[in-house]
Amino acid sequence: MAEETDRDPDLAVIEAGSRTLRAQAGAPQGDPVPSRPQDPEVDKALREVEQELSTRWGETKLEPSVRRIEALMDVLGQPQRAYPSVHITGTNGKTSTARMIEALLGAFELRTGRYTSPHVQMITERISLDGAPIEAERFVETYHDIKPYVEMVDAAEEYRLSFFEVLTAMAYAAFADAPVDAAVVEVGMGGSWDATNVIDASVAVITPISLDHTDRLGSTPAEIAAEKGGVIKQGATVILAQQPVDAAQVLLKKAVEVDATVAREGMEFGVVTREVAVGGQQVTLRGLGGEYEDIFLPLYGAHMAHNAAVALAAVEAFFGIGAEHARPLDLDTVRRAFATVTSPGRMEVVRRSPTVVLDAAHNPAGARVTAEAVTESFGFSRLIGVVGTSEGKDVRGVLEAFEPIFAEVVVTENSTYRAMSADELAAIAVEVFGADRVQVEPRLDDALEAAITLAEEEAEYGGAGVLVTGSVITVGEARLLLGKG
Repeated sequence: MAEETDRDPDLAVIEAGSRTLRAQAGAPQGDPVPSRPQDPEVDKALREVEQELSTRWGETKLEPSVRRIEALMDVLGQPQRAYPSVHITGTNGKTSTARMIEALLGAFELRTGRYTSPHVQMITERISLDGAPIEAERFVETYHDIKPYVEMVDAAEEYRLSFFEVLTAMAYAAFADAPVDAAVVEVGMGGSWDATNVIDASVAVITPISLDHTDRLGSTPAEIAAEKGGVIKQGATVILAQQPVDAAQVLLKKAVEVDATVAREGMEFGVVTREVAVGGQQVTLRGLGGEYEDIFLPLYGAHMAHNAAVALAAVEAFFGIGAEHARPLDLDTVRRAFATVTSPGRMEVVRRSPTVVLDAAHNPAGARVTAEAVTESFGFSRLIGVVGTSEGKDVRGVLEAFEPIFAEVVVTENSTYRAMSADELAAIAVEVFGADRVQVEPRLDDALEAAITLAEEEAEYGGAGVLVTGSVITVGEARLLLGKG
């Protein structure tokens, strides 16, 4: 696996005593991003729920505690304990990995629930049942089912339950009501005090850790890993993507403390080979139970191949491979599952001539892998960036990662209060790109039009491209403007 495992693979420095997991020698279709309900009454009811949720603390305002969500789970009858779970944390790749795990479990005829955040376009995307977003009617019903209990906890606590805490409770209640055979749960932020961390997951997945949300999680990979390691529970199996060495040390020490079993990318599992293919890539993965050859993954970039290896190992661990038995998963079923995977807003092509790609990279590490993926997967003779970011992010780091691949950049802003103003973003962009390569278009629709025009200038029509990036919100709004959803 040497060719594809060069991302800080030397984890031999881990603490002695951690146990290593090593085997002894009908999938659901990818769920599309839902549109607003066609029924006016249903749409009205959904908007009312969205309005009520918006009066609560947003996802950027947090009180680091699971006390309130624990109280709500208690009065709801502990719905999160009605099914086994896979819990996913990390900095980048969580949602794509969750979608892959969901597809694999569904292909093996398990009824799945998936909870991810943030949403690209519609709030109902966050809660998935059977491989598709929850219906708007069911979302509204679930909210009203738990609302009296939410109000009960609100009245008893110093602070009301937050937007994310209520949504988390809705997901767990919907999964129990379905009922699902397995839940795939992505943390909102961090791990230890994240609202999702009231589950007792038998499999904990930790995708690559890098610097993001440093004001809340810590200023180094090791500090962030200490917080994210809170998802590792007693006796669980940990699927560990390749990490910075200091982060890996912290996570493996945590595993030792709670007698968790560890499988490490690059050692117990990983990417064996990878080739660019039309519409994605062809990969061979080494799992805990053996090798899985000739898998078509309809997603772009080396990072997606590594996410696939992590997802495969997580599902193997869920089924006891490497611990209870050494039989690999059925290869044809694995192939069918991966072939159905979608990840809206992650290296997603939404238009041709010129090609427009959407990617929600919002931190420097994510921007670097996106830049590598675009360079590898598309032969653009001229690439124009459309960038709209949120306040509080390492915007300079993001722009510096994209500078080598953007001929020009159009800076813009999305419609939310968290958006960095186009003028403020432009000031940083000019320092990175130079004034002659920066165009300012505060309205996103104008920015897209300007970028498409620039992409077509002085280039063969088929060789031009546009990459829209910087924020999930920017990507979601661009997706709507470009006729998706």
